[in-house]
Amino acid sequence: MRIEDIIKSNVTMDDAKKVVLNIMVTQNVVTEKFNEVLKPYDLSGEQYNVLRILRGQKGNPANMCVIQERMIAKNSNTTRLIDKLLLKNLVTREVCPENRRKIEVLITEKGLELLEELDPKVLENEKLFAANLNQKELVELNTLLEKYRNLK
Repeated sequence: MRIEDIIKSNVTMDDAKKVVLNIMVTQNVVTEKFNEVLKPYDLSGEQYNVLRILRGQKGNPANMCVIQERMIAKNSNTTRLIDKLLLKNLVTREVCPENRRKIEVLITEKGLELLEELDPKVLENEKLFAANLNQKELVELNTLLEKYRNLK
């Protein structure tokens, strides 16, 4: 469906505006579908992102700065996210013995098990969107989005 039809506009727009609107609408659709996957697990997209970052540490703790810089949404309140994951017993948090100002966060076994359960559902969600494109188009879309995102 054309962006003009989605936003119910009959005003002529230049292509630059259409791209921005298309990306914003697409991001909302992708986020809504992803949230549907996470909802039964009482998990937000940002909490899921933190768990994935911690799993990627392969058993090593990550400090708050490392987590923050790897977050997809850079404006997330990492401390609040960690607090919520602590209450769900999905992570542990300890003061670094070498530097008491540094907090180290580690994913728990329960957190790893949750991600393992979610992995096939997340993959299925990703394939749902990818189904409309062939492999060459997926590569091209990734290339174009990366090019578009890199401002001078």
